[in-house]
Amino acid sequence: MLLLAAALASTHPFYRGADLSYVNEMQDCGAVYRRNGKPADPFALLAAAGGNLVRVRLWNHATWTRYSNLDDVAKTIRRARRAHLQLLLDFHYSDDWADGDKQVAPAAWAKLGTTAQARALYAYTRRTLAALDAQGLMPDLVQVGNETNPELMGGAKGKPIDWRRNALLLNAGIRAVRDAARAARKPVRIMLHIAQPENVEPWFDAATRAGVRGYDLIGISYYRKWSTRTPAELGETIRRARAKYGTDVVVAETAYPFTLDGEDSSPNLLGADSLLPGYPATPDGQRRYLADLTRLVAASGGSGVVWWEPAWISTRCRTRWGRGSNWENAAWFDLRTHEALPVFEAWRAGR
Repeated sequence: MLLLAAALASTHPFYRGADLSYVNEMQDCGAVYRRNGKPADPFALLAAAGGNLVRVRLWNHATWTRYSNLDDVAKTIRRARRAHLQLLLDFHYSDDWADGDKQVAPAAWAKLGTTAQARALYAYTRRTLAALDAQGLMPDLVQVGNETNPELMGGAKGKPIDWRRNALLLNAGIRAVRDAARAARKPVRIMLHIAQPENVEPWFDAATRAGVRGYDLIGISYYRKWSTRTPAELGETIRRARAKYGTDVVVAETAYPFTLDGEDSSPNLLGADSLLPGYPATPDGQRRYLADLTRLVAASGGSGVVWWEPAWISTRCRTRWGRGSNWENAAWFDLRTHEALPVFEAWRAGR
């Protein structure tokens, strides 16, 4: 507890956050989130639970959905601001999901050469942030790419990275955020984000050699299902990364199931293969996972924990994977009743 208190007293806050990118869509699909049986706003619930940050994703031009575009992002930021929450904007630099397995260039940029792509990325980032700033919605933090393990805008898992090209693109994004922040006269922190702790040091060592610079935070996705590292080893990675690269380190994505059951026919992504010893797939097991992970990150010198999609509950709507949600058993709301779970109490002791 003293370690967490010390982290909270640092120059920047210890981030306790959630990615709420799905909330607008879920509520349009009829979702009703509840606390003590009464309808509740997930943003207000996060703030009341001790949260201080909302993360939201942005796709360039997703023709397959009307969400996670600039208008939807602006709506999310307004909701976060009303709840007095900071905002982390996650540029995917793709028209679809960009992640640790694939980084697909936006269709409008796909046939451009590297230099032209860097110019397009810079202009798009500046234009997007200027549009948000004009509405009083400038984010507090910005991710230049999402889980950029492969080469930005054209890489796939296992494909060698052309670091000359990768550095040019990443630095263009970093420079665009810095210039937009200067124009807005608002400090904005920049994050580079890698999936799974075992990939952090090899990637950032290569990025450093290639001349990637100017970022403030390292974001790490940590899901035990897809990682070879234990939580203790995650903590060791955070310590080393903080010392080696001179930046703050945040667990930018994590989640844990509160049940192995489902509410719909869409298969759950997190099953028994996602469990850790001592943390059963129960509401209390989920709560203890978040509480203990937060303490571990703080004790390791880390600067925050962000849960991925705690509000992606089952609704009548379909995704490309089926009707409902693939994540409802890792949400912060119970099956069927969508009542707030004990995980909302995980951060209270550290407030």
